[in-house]
Amino acid sequence: MIPVEVLRKVRRIQIVTAALVDDLFAGQYHSAFKGRGMEFEEVREYQPGDDVRTIDWNVTARTGRPFVKSYREERELTVMLLADVSGSQEFGTRQQLKRELVTELGATLAFSALRNNDKVGLVLFTDRVEKFVPPRKGLRHVLRVVRELLYHRPTGTGTDIGLVLDYARRVLHRRAVVFLISDFQAPAFTGSLRTVSHRHDLIPVLVEDEGETRLPNVGYVELVDPETGERWLVDTRWSDVRRRFEELVARRRNELLGEFRRLGSDVITVRTGQSFVEPLAEFFRRRGTRR
Repeated sequence: MIPVEVLRKVRRIQIVTAALVDDLFAGQYHSAFKGRGMEFEEVREYQPGDDVRTIDWNVTARTGRPFVKSYREERELTVMLLADVSGSQEFGTRQQLKRELVTELGATLAFSALRNNDKVGLVLFTDRVEKFVPPRKGLRHVLRVVRELLYHRPTGTGTDIGLVLDYARRVLHRRAVVFLISDFQAPAFTGSLRTVSHRHDLIPVLVEDEGETRLPNVGYVELVDPETGERWLVDTRWSDVRRRFEELVARRRNELLGEFRRLGSDVITVRTGQSFVEPLAEFFRRRGTRR
């Protein structure tokens, strides 16, 4: 039985995210993503400005007047959320854990899909696939997705992005919009990224916390890796230590973003303690403009 507190959280997230979708994202989401293809609609008489490549020559020959074929976009999409619930998601220094941010963002994307009558599915992952919710439509289904984001307690602690991408490739039989939501603190996975991005619309969502980008000058600090349990004692009074740490983090981040750019993937970057509304809205605007 699901605890009452979890149900209350689901309801609260439903109210907040549904309002965001209605006020901000409904039209932007629709314009950001292409449908699965173009579906034939009708043959009609040629009008000035019509593309001559759409002329139906058989009908034109029979009637003696030019006719064109018209098409409409087949809108129904499958949206798949791949959400990282590994140990590093339990970190946060801005009154919000990364996992809480992942939940709110994932819920907003799920309600955006619902608003546009698209299917939405979910894969929760660590160093294994923790939970798979097949893509479906409807409010009840979206509430289940939100509940799993909130309620699921992972058995793994590590992160294997290559594994979840390979899994998604196996279970998604048609082209889908795939949001990969993670801090990407994982072993090499670029090969799997390339494979999935060739078949699906892959959108990485980079989840960050400011506390992971720099060390404060507070003397000796014990650092713990939440995924492996490894511990290090670091003297943060040394400026060289702090600088090298920041350089290492910046280099790793630049390499990651560079790989996404080479794949042609749009990246959404969000941070704990900050609203994800503007980064998500900017992504939708950018996509809509390009279309």
